[in-house]
Amino acid sequence: MKNLSLVACTLLLAVSACAQSLTQADRDKGVQYLEQTRDGVVDAVKGLSDAQFKFKAAPNRWSVAETLEHITMAEDYIFGHVTNDVMKGPAGPPDRDTAKLDAMVLAMIPDRSHKRQAPPELVPTGKGTPQETLQHFLDSRAKTIAYMKTTPDLREHVADSPLGVQLDAYEWILFIGAHSARHTKQILEVKDDPKFPKN
Repeated sequence: MKNLSLVACTLLLAVSACAQSLTQADRDKGVQYLEQTRDGVVDAVKGLSDAQFKFKAAPNRWSVAETLEHITMAEDYIFGHVTNDVMKGPAGPPDRDTAKLDAMVLAMIPDRSHKRQAPPELVPTGKGTPQETLQHFLDSRAKTIAYMKTTPDLREHVADSPLGVQLDAYEWILFIGAHSARHTKQILEVKDDPKFPKN
């Protein structure tokens, strides 16, 4: 019986040693990134008139209002994926290179040199005013930041991703911030159009 307990303890210690855990430095970096990308969205839409929010550079291009709505819809969608799916997923292999995967998310998702088609559930519908959408985004981002600050096992579950690799829950939350950074660039592109209304 004593031997069995010893084996059980040894196995538990081995599992704990193998499990990836989130460092406080990474958690702080993640929170800072979520705050920085939130502020980027806010700054990009600050002070815009109704005409500026609704301006489209072409019929098949999104307006600032539509892009903001897409950012907000994606925030809720990906956050739901993290809490409902990723956090129930298995642990990744113990030798996952988390620093490399974190950097991949932060480099690839905001890169607008590769255009992607939004899935149907994340296509803007024009529901609500831009001001309501911005408030919704801020409320959702506050929830995402609180989750990043308080959830202990963000490194301990992984799920498949559009990047062709499995991401842990921490990396999926970085994905949320990186996605908003990507579309903040899109908003700035709309504002840079020569035909963008002056007011």
